[in-house]
Amino acid sequence: MGEIQKLVKDYRLTTAEILYHLPDHPNLLQAYIWQEYDIAPRFPVLHKFLDFWSHNLEGRLHSVKVANVGLIKAPDARFADALLQLH
Repeated sequence: MGEIQKLVKDYRLTTAEILYHLPDHPNLLQAYIWQEYDIAPRFPVLHKFLDFWSHNLEGRLHSVKVANVGLIKAPDARFADALLQLH
């Protein structure tokens, strides 16, 4: 699916911080950052990745933090606090 099609279907840039137990040292946690276009709030692409992780990788999942931002949004406009002029 192309970028424009994803924009129209309300895909959002989704970032997940995945903490997992190291296979050789289960008391230690390691972080993995995952980023992909996904649809909030169900996140089917992230769920597919986490399902793959739990079935094919040795590191047991500890926690997942998710953040996302819409790709199409209104522009951010602000007034300047000061105007400085040189010369």
